[in-house]
Amino acid sequence: MDAIDRKILAALQAEGRITLTDLADKVRLSVSRCQRRVRDLEAAGIIRGYRAVVDAAALGFGFEVLVFATLSRPDAVTEFDAALADIPEIVEAQRLFGEPDYLVRVVTADLPSYQHLYESVLIHLPGVRSLNSTIVMKQAVHPRPLPERPSRQGTPPAAGA
Repeated sequence: MDAIDRKILAALQAEGRITLTDLADKVRLSVSRCQRRVRDLEAAGIIRGYRAVVDAAALGFGFEVLVFATLSRPDAVTEFDAALADIPEIVEAQRLFGEPDYLVRVVTADLPSYQHLYESVLIHLPGVRSLNSTIVMKQAVHPRPLPERPSRQGTPPAAGA
């Protein structure tokens, strides 16, 4: 991974539909060399896919909840993970160190829809000891591209970076 690969990744994160020709111009490579690098990044699993950023509320998913889940037993993790993956309203889930065990992001149309999902599905997930729901009031920072470089421990990023 060199500076050119990082530029390619930054450009693709900012504009996933950029043409290969425009991307090559942006990173100052020939189209064939740029294409080869993009394919290498895809093959290495660094680029995991391409998708559109969609306004959830415009599609009727105007209610977002963060659910903190604590499991009753450690051996339920695999089964719990598989069950989460089968619920379309769960758009993101992370396993955490310590307690709670999971942070789960859920989208629904409204509070009654979430209540129904909670009562009919979420509380019945395998191994669940407790769920704690927090309603999202506002998205303060929308999902955004990763920075080009990780900042060094204890060193703030340079101004304008």
